[in-house]
Amino acid sequence: MHYLLNNTRNWLNATAQFLNADARHYQLSFLAVFFCTGLIYLGWGLEISKVLLIFSTCLLTQFIGAKISGTNLQSLKSAGISAFSLCLMFRAELLWVIVLASILSIASKFLIRINKKHVFNPTNFGICATIALTNQAWISPGQWGSKGVWWFVIGILGFIVLTKARRLDTAIAFLLSFTGLMAYRILVFQQWPVDFLGHLFTSGSLLLFTFFMITDPASTPSHKIARIIWAAGIGALAFYLQAFQWINGAPVWALFLLSPLTPLLDYLFRAEKWSWTHTPISHPVTAAS
Repeated sequence: MHYLLNNTRNWLNATAQFLNADARHYQLSFLAVFFCTGLIYLGWGLEISKVLLIFSTCLLTQFIGAKISGTNLQSLKSAGISAFSLCLMFRAELLWVIVLASILSIASKFLIRINKKHVFNPTNFGICATIALTNQAWISPGQWGSKGVWWFVIGILGFIVLTKARRLDTAIAFLLSFTGLMAYRILVFQQWPVDFLGHLFTSGSLLLFTFFMITDPASTPSHKIARIIWAAGIGALAFYLQAFQWINGAPVWALFLLSPLTPLLDYLFRAEKWSWTHTPISHPVTAAS
Protein backbone atom coordinates (compact mmCIF):
# COMPACT_ATOMS: atom_id res chain seq x y z
CA MET A 1 0.00 0.00 0.00
CA HIS A 2 2.82 2.42 0.90
CA TYR A 3 4.51 1.64 -2.43
CA LEU A 4 1.26 2.33 -4.30
CA LEU A 5 0.72 5.63 -2.50
CA ASN A 6 4.27 6.78 -3.28
CA ASN A 7 3.90 5.87 -6.94
CA THR A 8 0.57 7.68 -7.13
CA ARG A 9 2.02 10.76 -5.45
CA ASN A 10 5.00 10.76 -7.82
CA TRP A 11 2.71 10.40 -10.82
CA LEU A 12 0.53 13.28 -9.68
CA ASN A 13 3.58 15.49 -9.08
CA ALA A 14 4.99 14.67 -12.52
CA THR A 15 1.62 15.39 -14.13
CA ALA A 16 1.32 18.73 -12.34
CA GLN A 17 4.83 19.73 -13.40
CA PHE A 18 4.05 18.82 -17.01
CA LEU A 19 0.81 20.82 -17.06
CA ASN A 20 2.34 23.84 -15.34
CA ALA A 21 5.28 23.95 -17.76
CA ASP A 22 3.06 25.28 -20.57
CA ALA A 23 -0.53 26.57 -20.46
CA ARG A 24 -1.18 24.78 -23.73
CA HIS A 25 -0.91 21.46 -21.88
CA TYR A 26 -4.01 22.43 -19.89
CA GLN A 27 -5.88 23.48 -23.00
CA LEU A 28 -5.00 20.36 -24.95
CA SER A 29 -6.06 18.15 -22.03
CA PHE A 30 -9.38 19.87 -21.50
CA LEU A 31 -10.25 20.16 -25.19
CA ALA A 32 -9.52 16.45 -25.56
CA VAL A 33 -11.94 15.74 -22.69
CA PHE A 34 -14.64 17.90 -24.32
CA PHE A 35 -14.11 16.18 -27.65
CA CYS A 36 -14.33 12.68 -26.19
CA THR A 37 -17.42 13.73 -24.21
CA GLY A 38 -19.10 14.88 -27.41
CA LEU A 39 -18.35 11.64 -29.20
CA ILE A 40 -19.25 9.27 -26.35
CA TYR A 41 -21.83 11.05 -24.20
CA LEU A 42 -23.54 13.42 -26.65
CA GLY A 43 -23.35 11.10 -29.65
CA TRP A 44 -22.11 13.58 -32.24
CA GLY A 45 -21.38 10.86 -34.77
CA LEU A 46 -18.35 12.59 -36.25
CA GLU A 47 -16.56 10.74 -39.01
CA ILE A 48 -13.13 9.68 -37.78
CA SER A 49 -11.72 10.26 -41.27
CA LYS A 50 -12.66 13.95 -41.04
CA VAL A 51 -11.16 14.25 -37.57
CA LEU A 52 -7.90 12.72 -38.78
CA LEU A 53 -7.95 15.00 -41.82
CA ILE A 54 -8.28 18.09 -39.61
CA PHE A 55 -5.45 17.04 -37.30
CA SER A 56 -3.07 15.95 -40.06
CA THR A 57 -3.67 19.13 -42.09
CA CYS A 58 -3.27 21.45 -39.08
CA LEU A 59 -0.09 19.74 -37.85
CA LEU A 60 1.44 19.56 -41.34
CA THR A 61 0.67 23.22 -42.06
CA GLN A 62 2.15 24.22 -38.69
CA PHE A 63 5.26 22.10 -39.34
CA ILE A 64 5.83 23.70 -42.74
CA GLY A 65 5.22 27.20 -41.39
CA ALA A 66 7.53 26.60 -38.44
CA LYS A 67 10.32 25.34 -40.67
CA ILE A 68 10.02 28.30 -43.05
CA SER A 69 9.85 30.89 -40.28
CA GLY A 70 12.33 29.22 -37.93
CA THR A 71 9.69 28.80 -35.22
CA ASN A 72 10.27 26.25 -32.46
CA LEU A 73 8.42 22.99 -33.09
CA GLN A 74 6.82 23.39 -29.67
CA SER A 75 4.32 25.41 -31.70
CA LEU A 76 2.83 22.11 -32.86
CA LYS A 77 0.96 22.18 -29.54
CA SER A 78 -0.88 25.28 -30.73
CA ALA A 79 -1.79 23.49 -33.94
CA GLY A 80 -3.26 20.70 -31.82
CA ILE A 81 -5.41 23.23 -29.96
CA SER A 82 -6.64 24.63 -33.28
CA ALA A 83 -7.43 21.12 -34.56
CA PHE A 84 -9.46 20.27 -31.47
CA SER A 85 -11.29 23.60 -31.71
CA LEU A 86 -12.21 22.94 -35.35
CA CYS A 87 -13.54 19.51 -34.41
CA LEU A 88 -15.64 21.07 -31.66
CA MET A 89 -17.10 24.08 -33.46
CA PHE A 90 -16.82 23.59 -37.24
CA ARG A 91 -18.84 21.42 -39.60
CA ALA A 92 -18.61 20.73 -43.34
CA GLU A 93 -19.52 17.86 -45.62
CA LEU A 94 -16.92 18.34 -48.35
CA LEU A 95 -13.38 17.18 -47.58
CA TRP A 96 -11.72 20.03 -49.48
CA VAL A 97 -13.64 22.53 -47.35
CA ILE A 98 -12.33 20.86 -44.19
CA VAL A 99 -8.78 21.00 -45.57
CA LEU A 100 -9.24 24.67 -46.47
CA ALA A 101 -10.45 25.56 -42.97
CA SER A 102 -7.51 23.73 -41.40
CA ILE A 103 -4.95 25.41 -43.67
CA LEU A 104 -6.44 28.88 -43.23
CA SER A 105 -6.53 28.46 -39.44
CA ILE A 106 -2.82 27.69 -39.14
CA ALA A 107 -1.56 29.79 -42.07
CA SER A 108 -3.20 32.91 -40.63
CA LYS A 109 -0.74 32.79 -37.72
CA PHE A 110 2.20 33.10 -40.11
CA LEU A 111 0.73 35.36 -42.79
CA ILE A 112 -1.44 37.85 -40.86
CA ARG A 113 0.93 39.31 -38.29
CA ILE A 114 1.69 42.76 -36.92
CA ASN A 115 4.70 43.35 -34.67
CA LYS A 116 5.44 39.61 -34.58
CA LYS A 117 1.97 38.82 -33.21
CA HIS A 118 -0.83 37.14 -35.14
CA VAL A 119 -3.96 39.25 -35.37
CA PHE A 120 -6.69 36.59 -35.40
CA ASN A 121 -7.43 33.62 -33.23
CA PRO A 122 -6.43 30.87 -35.70
CA THR A 123 -9.56 28.74 -35.40
CA ASN A 124 -11.81 31.79 -35.46
CA PHE A 125 -10.21 33.00 -38.69
CA GLY A 126 -10.30 29.55 -40.30
CA ILE A 127 -13.98 29.03 -39.52
CA CYS A 128 -15.20 32.47 -40.58
CA ALA A 129 -13.00 32.76 -43.67
CA THR A 130 -14.02 29.31 -44.90
CA ILE A 131 -17.73 30.00 -44.41
CA ALA A 132 -17.41 33.35 -46.18
CA LEU A 133 -15.38 31.97 -49.09
CA THR A 134 -17.23 28.71 -49.74
CA ASN A 135 -20.71 28.93 -48.21
CA GLN A 136 -20.23 25.17 -47.71
CA ALA A 137 -19.56 25.13 -43.96
CA TRP A 138 -21.24 26.19 -40.76
CA ILE A 139 -20.84 26.72 -37.02
CA SER A 140 -22.68 24.10 -34.98
CA PRO A 141 -23.74 25.71 -31.67
CA GLY A 142 -26.59 23.29 -31.02
CA GLN A 143 -24.44 20.16 -30.82
CA TRP A 144 -23.72 20.75 -27.14
CA GLY A 145 -27.36 20.94 -26.15
CA SER A 146 -28.45 23.26 -23.37
CA LYS A 147 -28.06 21.19 -20.23
CA GLY A 148 -27.13 23.25 -17.21
CA VAL A 149 -24.33 20.83 -16.35
CA TRP A 150 -22.17 22.51 -19.01
CA TRP A 151 -22.09 25.65 -16.89
CA PHE A 152 -20.28 23.62 -14.29
CA VAL A 153 -18.11 21.41 -16.47
CA ILE A 154 -16.81 23.90 -19.01
CA GLY A 155 -16.93 26.81 -16.57
CA ILE A 156 -14.77 25.20 -13.93
CA LEU A 157 -12.27 23.70 -16.35
CA GLY A 158 -12.14 26.93 -18.32
CA PHE A 159 -11.50 28.88 -15.13
CA ILE A 160 -8.43 26.74 -14.46
CA VAL A 161 -7.11 27.36 -17.96
CA LEU A 162 -7.70 31.11 -17.76
CA THR A 163 -6.07 31.33 -14.34
CA LYS A 164 -2.95 29.83 -15.90
CA ALA A 165 -3.25 31.98 -19.04
CA ARG A 166 -4.12 35.19 -17.15
CA ARG A 167 -7.12 35.97 -19.38
CA LEU A 168 -10.01 35.64 -16.93
CA ASP A 169 -10.65 39.39 -17.27
CA THR A 170 -11.40 38.89 -20.97
CA ALA A 171 -13.99 36.19 -20.30
CA ILE A 172 -15.72 38.23 -17.60
CA ALA A 173 -15.84 41.40 -19.72
CA PHE A 174 -17.34 39.53 -22.67
CA LEU A 175 -19.93 37.69 -20.57
CA LEU A 176 -21.01 40.82 -18.69
CA SER A 177 -21.43 42.76 -21.93
CA PHE A 178 -23.14 40.06 -23.98
CA THR A 179 -25.32 38.51 -21.28
CA GLY A 180 -26.19 41.88 -19.76
CA LEU A 181 -27.51 43.23 -23.06
CA MET A 182 -29.32 40.00 -23.88
CA ALA A 183 -30.87 39.88 -20.40
CA TYR A 184 -32.16 43.45 -20.75
CA ARG A 185 -33.67 42.70 -24.16
CA ILE A 186 -35.28 39.40 -23.13
CA LEU A 187 -36.47 40.26 -19.62
CA VAL A 188 -37.16 44.00 -19.79
CA PHE A 189 -37.83 44.94 -23.40
CA GLN A 190 -39.51 41.75 -24.63
CA GLN A 191 -40.74 40.72 -21.16
CA TRP A 192 -40.20 37.05 -21.86
CA PRO A 193 -39.93 34.50 -19.02
CA VAL A 194 -36.54 34.03 -17.41
CA ASP A 195 -36.44 30.48 -18.83
CA PHE A 196 -35.62 31.95 -22.24
CA LEU A 197 -32.54 33.59 -20.80
CA GLY A 198 -31.49 30.42 -19.00
CA HIS A 199 -31.84 28.38 -22.17
CA LEU A 200 -29.68 30.81 -24.09
CA PHE A 201 -26.83 30.91 -21.58
CA THR A 202 -26.60 27.24 -20.70
CA SER A 203 -25.21 26.59 -24.17
CA GLY A 204 -21.93 24.68 -24.03
CA SER A 205 -20.78 26.36 -27.24
CA LEU A 206 -21.09 29.83 -25.71
CA LEU A 207 -18.97 28.77 -22.76
CA LEU A 208 -16.47 27.04 -25.03
CA PHE A 209 -16.16 30.25 -27.04
CA THR A 210 -15.81 32.33 -23.86
CA PHE A 211 -13.19 30.19 -22.18
CA PHE A 212 -11.16 28.88 -25.11
CA MET A 213 -11.52 31.16 -28.15
CA ILE A 214 -11.95 34.81 -27.22
CA THR A 215 -9.44 34.34 -24.39
CA ASP A 216 -6.62 33.03 -26.59
CA PRO A 217 -3.66 34.85 -24.98
CA ALA A 218 -1.61 34.90 -28.18
CA SER A 219 -4.15 37.00 -30.13
CA THR A 220 -5.82 39.14 -27.45
CA PRO A 221 -4.60 42.65 -26.53
CA SER A 222 -1.61 42.48 -24.22
CA HIS A 223 -2.74 45.06 -21.66
CA LYS A 224 -5.50 44.23 -19.20
CA ILE A 225 -7.47 47.46 -19.71
CA ALA A 226 -7.27 47.07 -23.49
CA ARG A 227 -8.50 43.47 -23.23
CA ILE A 228 -11.51 44.51 -21.15
CA ILE A 229 -12.48 47.25 -23.64
CA TRP A 230 -11.97 44.86 -26.57
CA ALA A 231 -13.92 41.97 -25.01
CA ALA A 232 -16.81 44.23 -23.98
CA GLY A 233 -16.98 45.54 -27.55
CA ILE A 234 -17.12 41.97 -28.89
CA GLY A 235 -19.94 41.22 -26.47
CA ALA A 236 -21.91 44.26 -27.64
CA LEU A 237 -21.41 43.40 -31.32
CA ALA A 238 -22.34 39.76 -30.69
CA PHE A 239 -25.55 40.97 -29.03
CA TYR A 240 -26.43 43.08 -32.06
CA LEU A 241 -25.67 40.29 -34.53
CA GLN A 242 -27.71 37.74 -32.59
CA ALA A 243 -30.64 39.90 -31.44
CA PHE A 244 -31.19 41.98 -34.59
CA GLN A 245 -29.51 40.08 -37.43
CA TRP A 246 -30.21 36.52 -36.24
CA ILE A 247 -26.74 35.39 -37.23
CA ASN A 248 -25.75 31.86 -36.26
CA GLY A 249 -22.66 31.83 -34.05
CA ALA A 250 -22.82 35.60 -33.48
CA PRO A 251 -19.97 35.72 -30.89
CA VAL A 252 -17.66 33.91 -33.34
CA TRP A 253 -18.39 36.48 -36.06
CA ALA A 254 -18.06 39.38 -33.63
CA LEU A 255 -14.59 38.18 -32.65
CA PHE A 256 -13.62 37.84 -36.31
CA LEU A 257 -14.80 41.37 -37.14
CA LEU A 258 -13.14 43.09 -34.15
CA SER A 259 -9.86 41.16 -33.98
CA PRO A 260 -8.17 43.69 -36.33
CA LEU A 261 -8.49 46.23 -33.49
CA THR A 262 -5.97 44.28 -31.40
CA PRO A 263 -2.85 45.83 -32.99
CA LEU A 264 -4.27 49.32 -32.44
CA LEU A 265 -5.03 48.59 -28.78
CA ASP A 266 -1.55 47.13 -28.33
CA TYR A 267 -0.16 50.36 -29.76
CA LEU A 268 -2.23 52.57 -27.45
CA PHE A 269 -1.82 50.42 -24.32
CA ARG A 270 1.74 49.18 -23.99
CA ALA A 271 2.41 45.87 -22.24
CA GLU A 272 4.70 42.88 -22.59
CA LYS A 273 3.62 40.41 -25.27
CA TRP A 274 2.34 37.06 -24.08
CA SER A 275 4.59 34.00 -24.12
CA TRP A 276 3.26 30.50 -23.54
CA THR A 277 6.23 29.57 -21.38
CA HIS A 278 6.25 32.53 -18.98
CA THR A 279 3.73 34.86 -17.44
CA PRO A 280 3.95 38.46 -18.66
CA ILE A 281 3.67 41.37 -16.25
CA SER A 282 1.62 44.27 -17.54
CA HIS A 283 3.20 47.71 -17.42
CA PRO A 284 1.21 50.83 -16.46
CA VAL A 285 -0.96 52.27 -19.21
CA THR A 286 0.99 54.69 -21.37
CA ALA A 287 -0.16 56.60 -24.40
CA ALA A 288 1.68 55.73 -27.57
CA SER A 289 4.09 58.34 -28.78
